[in-house]
Amino acid sequence: MLFRNRFLLLLALAALLAFVSLSLQFFHLIPVSTPKNGMSSKSRKRIMPDPVTEPPVTDPVYEALLYCNIPSVAERSMEGHAPHHFKLVSVHVFIRHGDRYPLYVIPKTKRPEIDCTLVANRKPYHPKLEAFVSHMSKGSGASFESPLNSLPLYPNHPLCEMGELTQTGVVQHLQNGQLLRDIYLKKHKLLPNDWSADQLYLETTGKSRTLQSGLALLYGFLPDFDWKKIYFRHQPSALFCSGSCYCPVRNQYLEKEQRRQYLLRLKNSQLEKTYGEMAKIVDVPTKQLRAANPIDSMLCHFCHNVSFPCTRNGCVDMEHFKVIKTHQIEDERERREKKLYLGYSLLGAHPILNQTIGRMQRATEGRKEELFALYSAHDVTLSPVLSALGLSEARFPRFAARLIFELWQDREKPSEHSVRILYNGVDVTFHTSFCQDHHKRSPKPMCPLENLVRFVKRDMFVALGGSGTNYYDACHREGF
Repeated sequence: MLFRNRFLLLLALAALLAFVSLSLQFFHLIPVSTPKNGMSSKSRKRIMPDPVTEPPVTDPVYEALLYCNIPSVAERSMEGHAPHHFKLVSVHVFIRHGDRYPLYVIPKTKRPEIDCTLVANRKPYHPKLEAFVSHMSKGSGASFESPLNSLPLYPNHPLCEMGELTQTGVVQHLQNGQLLRDIYLKKHKLLPNDWSADQLYLETTGKSRTLQSGLALLYGFLPDFDWKKIYFRHQPSALFCSGSCYCPVRNQYLEKEQRRQYLLRLKNSQLEKTYGEMAKIVDVPTKQLRAANPIDSMLCHFCHNVSFPCTRNGCVDMEHFKVIKTHQIEDERERREKKLYLGYSLLGAHPILNQTIGRMQRATEGRKEELFALYSAHDVTLSPVLSALGLSEARFPRFAARLIFELWQDREKPSEHSVRILYNGVDVTFHTSFCQDHHKRSPKPMCPLENLVRFVKRDMFVALGGSGTNYYDACHREGF
């Protein structure tokens, strides 16, 4: 008995010491080792905070964490939720590519060392990662629309190239695909077991990160798919406007929006001061530092928990990051208020929304083609669509963001079809401009398809405030 009590006492003491040690490290009371370049440990400590619940006021660090979208436990989502008498008819998925290496570098600093090979036992981990790599290695002869057939099917560089998808980005979309598989295939049987190539519609821009993101989601959705059934179409425009890209009025809205962004930046003295401090650290003119879009590189450091760069003049630090990120948030807020971006979005998103309702309408006629559509795209694709739909409070598209349109049929009234719209798993149908009041007048849990059709065919042009009643007229109206 005495031995047992001593053993329990020692066990409790060991646990207490471990807790104290971890606590000291968490609060940085135990210094980390001094780096070889002689910088202080304080300036080189790891920067990833613990995720917390949403703060009561806007917090740039919290918003950045949401943007990173670091894979963790499987998320809860509202996709596929409907009363039992509704049948899922088709699904249309818009995604932003996953986590990527920066498109810009901070001048005169060392690039962050991120490994873009895929390693199964390295975090972030996914149980299908190794199988994904194996399956992609068998697809070298896959037939995609040019120039996609010249792109690698998965990231494979020990030091990431500019804009390259990372392992985090692959895992994000493997998770997305598996989640959609569990809902749309296992639960709702959207596709038969012997699905055919014409039941999928796959489209991506000509960037390796969008093609690879689409393939990762598709592999999570349809594991070990038959390469002969897969065909990705190439979309030259980030707006996915196909043959309807020429729109002078849209470009005028964009120019005015960019002017608004420029003036807002000039008014932010703290931002200019921060750019000046960072420019001195890296020893370049402030204008050059600003043009290098440092937030893109800083977000990579932040999302991958890599220290911000240092030079002999000092270190870029978290306070610099917070100022620039806060300005981004303020810019998004003013963008919603000024409405210039809305004009750009209505015209920019119309072609892809028009394609989507066309597919939905064909599905309501009993057509079995293109039951699952996937657009692998960018933040500058999803953001205009969100704005055009009236989802003004939606956060800027994070890495691996997903926007989904579901088409449902009422089995009790087979001629009636409804839509649900979900953003990152949240049902936002009744936040859209075309259906925000519907639930007040109707007990039905979805939005009638005709509401969306009417919005795309007519109300989008009415919202522009001009006399145009179609896309061509709205794009070319005089006197704007």
